[in-house]
Amino acid sequence: MIAVVYSGSHYAHWRLADKGRTVASFKTTGINPYLNDEKHIIHVFNKNINLIHHAEEIRKIYFFGPGLSSPEMKEIIRNAFTAFFKFAKITVAHDIDAVALAGCKNEQGIVCICGSGTNAAWYDGRKVKSNNFGLGYVLADEGSANWLGRQLLKAFISKALPDNLCNRFAKKYNYDRNAILDKVYRQKQTALFLSSFNDFFIDNKDDQYINKLLTTGFEKLVNTYLIPLHKQYPDAPVHFSGSVAMHFQDILQPITANAGISVSSIVRSPINNLLTYYANKN
Repeated sequence: MIAVVYSGSHYAHWRLADKGRTVASFKTTGINPYLNDEKHIIHVFNKNINLIHHAEEIRKIYFFGPGLSSPEMKEIIRNAFTAFFKFAKITVAHDIDAVALAGCKNEQGIVCICGSGTNAAWYDGRKVKSNNFGLGYVLADEGSANWLGRQLLKAFISKALPDNLCNRFAKKYNYDRNAILDKVYRQKQTALFLSSFNDFFIDNKDDQYINKLLTTGFEKLVNTYLIPLHKQYPDAPVHFSGSVAMHFQDILQPITANAGISVSSIVRSPINNLLTYYANKN
C-alpha cells in the first residue's frame, strides 16, 4: 500500500492506494514543520481512523508540503512519519515539487502555487530548479490568502474598509481591533489566522473594493514570480495550484494574459494527479 500526501498549512490531503485501487481519501489538519513539531504531527496521525487502521500496511509514503526547503525541516517530517508508520519508506519533498509533477509530469514548465502562500519555480522535466522565491508570509506570499488576509484586517482595523464590508466582516467573524491584534501578535500560528478569510473574499468577490484587492494581489504575484520566470522561459507552459488561484481564476487569468503569459492549467490541489503518478510507478 502507498500513501500520497499533499499538505498546505490548513489541510493535508491524503490518498491511500493498493495495487492501483484507492483505499481511502481524506483530509487531516495541515502539516508544516515551521508550525508543527514532531509530537503535534504524530498527534494528528493518532486522531485519524484511516491512518490508525492502515499504518502497518503502508510501505511507501510520498509527502509534499510547505516549509521543506532545508534538511532540518525535512527531518522533522521524516522523524514524525517514521515513528508512526513503522514499515514505510518515506519520501519528503516541497509542495512546489508536487505541483511540478502533477502539472508538468515529465515535461518542462513554470509552476506556481497560490493558496495559503505563494511560490513559483521552473521545472526542467526532472527536478525543480532552486530560486529566491517562497519567502513565507512575513516577507512575501504576494497574492496569497495570507497576503489578502493582511490587507483585509488592516483595512478593517484602520476603518478603510467600506461600511457595508465592515458590517459583513464584523457579523461573520465577531473580531474587534484588540482580538485581531492579539491573534496576530500574541497567539501561535499567525499564518493560519491570516489565511483564514478566504471565504469572505469568495462571498464578496463582486464587490468593487474586494475585487480591487484581489486584482492588486494577483498583479503583485505576476510581477514578482511569473514575469521573471517567463523572461527566462518565454515558451514554457504555466501551471497553477491552490485554492486562491482556483476560486479567483476569472480575475487571475486576465492579469496573466495582459502580461503575455498563457496559463495551461489551474487545479485546487494536485493530490489526484499525484496519486495517478505514483500508483503507476508502484
